[in-house]
Amino acid sequence: MPVITEIEDLKRLYRRRVPKMFYDYCESGSWSEQTFRENVSDFDEIYLRQRVAIDMTGRSTKTQMIGQDAAMPLALAPVGMTGMQHADGEILAARAAEKFGVPYCLSTMSICSIEDVAENTSKPFWMQVYTIKDDDYMQRLFDRAKDARCSAAVITVDLQLLGQRHKDIKNGLSAPPKLTPKSIANLMTKIPWGLEMLQTKRRFFGNIVGHAKGVTDASSLTNWTAESFDQALDWDRIRQFRKMWDGPLIIKGIMDPRDALEACNVGADAIVVSNHGGRQLDGALSSIRALTPILDAVGDRIEVHLDSGIRSGQDVLKAVAMGAKGCWAGRAYIYGLGAMGEAGVSEALRVIHKELDTSMALCGRTDITGVDRDILMIPKGFSGDWEE
Repeated sequence: MPVITEIEDLKRLYRRRVPKMFYDYCESGSWSEQTFRENVSDFDEIYLRQRVAIDMTGRSTKTQMIGQDAAMPLALAPVGMTGMQHADGEILAARAAEKFGVPYCLSTMSICSIEDVAENTSKPFWMQVYTIKDDDYMQRLFDRAKDARCSAAVITVDLQLLGQRHKDIKNGLSAPPKLTPKSIANLMTKIPWGLEMLQTKRRFFGNIVGHAKGVTDASSLTNWTAESFDQALDWDRIRQFRKMWDGPLIIKGIMDPRDALEACNVGADAIVVSNHGGRQLDGALSSIRALTPILDAVGDRIEVHLDSGIRSGQDVLKAVAMGAKGCWAGRAYIYGLGAMGEAGVSEALRVIHKELDTSMALCGRTDITGVDRDILMIPKGFSGDWEE
């Protein structure tokens, strides 16, 4: 196995191994990709304060997210079509997360179904749901999650309509993918990936095909995805979803303090400050810049997590020090999965954990739950000083 010291090592392997259309699906944002880039680069503007001659022994990165134990304050975020990055990708990622002791969140738009992941893991995972018009499908989706012993439902609220991602359109990336001569030629060069895909029975959207009304094949799936996302979504609709699910609830896709307060009012247990990895509204603030105003608005009324831009243990440390209870990473573990399957996801988690643990110690702290803004140097106006 190659020596892996940082997430970028996995990304380089991933790019060589996975077809271009699926690499681009992961590694792209909407429109000009400004928000996609700044999600990452804005972390560089926050500096860590090094301390010395402090006992660094007995360190712990253990914490809880929504009251559930985690080996570090990190969850694996829901990523659509994970099973196209590597055969049975959702199962492999969930296994790696379980072994490491961090939460795994399965996407509604996964290739492996809820039942597939439940059958191949032993600990509960989280289930992400989109806001679909069909009440019958939504209730059955929540019921299936409950039957699979999912320990939280995650409602994504920032995808009422799809932000334009130029690369996906040019690559024919849709649900299901529309193959072009160029993409077929590229697929033919990815022999190990192709052989693994041939050996799995899981190549379609397992939570939708055979479960959504009238969706039995690729053509009916295309129509369903085009028509089912609810552009009329409002907070009353989210209250209806809350009644369908009586377990822990997380609302993902919050970028404004006003929406954070609305999430408090519908009975959510946590919110995720997220701009969908820069894949929806381009030109929006990075998640790390949006974090502090949201924390100030909600106080201790609700648990606040951060997603979008997490590529290292230092990113996790900075977000937690600013007040986030936990972080979510998507691309970082997808790089590992595409590069080396389950072992690659484990490597991504190991790399992030080591960097988190070492950086925390060099800041003079030994327990992640006690880390605060004192270890940071944050530029004045970092979260904005905007005209009304």
